[in-house]
Amino acid sequence: MALTGRAALLAALGALVVLVAPRPATALLGVCLLLAALIMVDLIVAGGVRPLRFRRDGDRLVRLGNATPAGLTVENPGPRRVRAVIRDAWEPSAQPSPRLHRVEIPAGERRRLVTTLTPLRRGDREAVTVTVRSFGPLGLAARQGTHRVPWTVRVLPPFHSRRHLPSRLARLRELEGGHAALVRGQGTEFDSLREYVVGDDVRSIDWRATARRADVVVRTWRPERDRRVLIVLDTGRTSAGRVGVAPTPGVAAGWPRLDWSMDAALLLAALAARAGDRVDFLAYDRAVRAWVSGASRTELLSSLVNVMAPIEPELVESDSAGMAAAVLSRAKRRCLVVLLTDLNGAALEEGLLPVLPRLAGRHLVLVAAVSDPRVAAMAATRDSAESVYDAAAAEHLATERRAVTARLRRHGVEVVDALPEDIAPALADAYLALKAAGRL
Repeated sequence: MALTGRAALLAALGALVVLVAPRPATALLGVCLLLAALIMVDLIVAGGVRPLRFRRDGDRLVRLGNATPAGLTVENPGPRRVRAVIRDAWEPSAQPSPRLHRVEIPAGERRRLVTTLTPLRRGDREAVTVTVRSFGPLGLAARQGTHRVPWTVRVLPPFHSRRHLPSRLARLRELEGGHAALVRGQGTEFDSLREYVVGDDVRSIDWRATARRADVVVRTWRPERDRRVLIVLDTGRTSAGRVGVAPTPGVAAGWPRLDWSMDAALLLAALAARAGDRVDFLAYDRAVRAWVSGASRTELLSSLVNVMAPIEPELVESDSAGMAAAVLSRAKRRCLVVLLTDLNGAALEEGLLPVLPRLAGRHLVLVAAVSDPRVAAMAATRDSAESVYDAAAAEHLATERRAVTARLRRHGVEVVDALPEDIAPALADAYLALKAAGRL
């Protein structure tokens, strides 16, 4: 049961009657009995809330930053009309609107209510409860009940870096066919023969074909297809830090490094799939959080965004030895291993660097990291004594990252260290450079 403002107003009017009455005690008793009787009548006449039936409908998938309608159908099988206020409660990060629905449902009929969700975070956003407050004709009191009507909407990564895909696909077409890539060595496939032109590498001359013709003939090469790319996402504590400005409306604190890394992984996966390479995905910290393997080109992106959606950073140090073992057990043949992590000197010193020789000895390793733009801003600001200390700390951190990058490259590891907005296109460019050089 719930009392309304009308009941409070009626009680206040009764108090005034008691104050002016010649017999206050008798007047008080009469006002209380009258108010109780009116409330009781209102509750008896009000439509019941327990018999109500609920059914949900709507999309179960939505991209972060988009809105989606969540439908709730309310059926009244009881004998009385239900005049109610219904609150369809969701997790706060789902941003439901409107929060309250005013509805009138005659006996034996149903009404459909629509709540618009505009989620602020990835993951599974769940409906909590449906609370119904059914009012009587006098509006003094209401019956109230709470119902569990489960429903889950999965909020997918938005893939904002998709806008970079057309330009990278154009470069890929130049490598594969529009302009023959004249490269040699491991990782290239013979494409065709053509006449020699000034500027061609003499090592590309096909002497047997030249002997059969009157002109000098050279071989043209194209990047290999059907290579394997394994994207490894570090979901440890370093992936939880928020950096940059989130491109999602309503998020002012920036995205976590994990979300920027996911965006870069999606662009790389889309590009590699178009290039004819096989793409697998592994998310790891101290255990395997997600694994996608064998997805077709048409199903790859949908599979990736679906498994990425519920992944959250784990506030523990990642187990680099376990991560390397997971990679080696899943990738038997040589492939490109793209590790999306942070260039944290202390974490890499104790974690990745000791196991890197074993990993780099079997595979071509590329480490991609998201740098914090605030560090560069701190290094450039020296207006006060405090800012000078901040600049010194920023320079020290930048020097540490350069040292870590140099150590990784000495082990034969490719490194991409870019700002949040640049990490996705920079990683795609690094992949294209490796493909053009015939290193995949």
